[in-house]
Amino acid sequence: MFVWFLISVLGVIAMIPLHFLSVEHLKLEERHGKEKGTRIGMIYGLISGWGFFLFWIGIWFSPQPRFAIPILQNFSTLVPLLSLSISLLHLIISVPFLIAGSWLAIKGVKETTLKVAETHRTETIVTTGSYSIVRHPQYLGGLLAHTGISFLLSAWFSLLFTPVMIALVYSISWKEEEELIREFGEEYEDYKKRVAMLMPRLSRRKK
Repeated sequence: MFVWFLISVLGVIAMIPLHFLSVEHLKLEERHGKEKGTRIGMIYGLISGWGFFLFWIGIWFSPQPRFAIPILQNFSTLVPLLSLSISLLHLIISVPFLIAGSWLAIKGVKETTLKVAETHRTETIVTTGSYSIVRHPQYLGGLLAHTGISFLLSAWFSLLFTPVMIALVYSISWKEEEELIREFGEEYEDYKKRVAMLMPRLSRRKK
C-alpha cells in the first residue's frame, strides 16, 4: 500500500532541484551561452514541471487508507469512483476547493501562456487578473485542488502530506522570485510589495 505513495512523494521531491535549475536563467546563459542556456533551462522546466504534476497526481491516487468525517454517515455513499464510494460530505467540502483551484490554475496559465507555465521563463511580469490576487496563482490553485481532491477521494496520506506540499510550493515560489528579482530588479520588488505570494491579502496596497 505504501510503495506507490512513497514513490510519488520521492518523485515530487526529486523534481525540486531540477525546477531550481530551470529558473536560473542568467547562470545558465552565462555558463552555456544565451541560446544553449535558454534551451537547457526550457528542458529542465519541462521535465520538472510535468514530473512534479504527474507525481502529485500519484500522491492523490496511490493506494492509501481512507478517512471519513463522522457526520451525515447515512449519506456517505454517493457514486462509485475507482472502486471507491464518495462521501457526500467530502464531495460538498471538496467542490469549493476544486472550483477555486481550477479557476486560479487555468486563469494563471492563460495570463502567462502555456509556454511560460511549462518552461518557467517569462519576458514580462504579469500583474493583472489572477496575478493581482497572489504572485503565484497557479501554485495556489494547485494547493487548493490538492486539498479538494484529498477530501473527494478520502485520501488520508494525501491530506496529511498537505503541509509538506505547502512547504515545497513555498520553496519553489521563493526560488523563482529570487531569480525574477535578478532579472527584473525594482519592477518585481515593487510588485512583491503590492501583492502577496500565496495567501491573498484582505486589503491591497496601492500601486
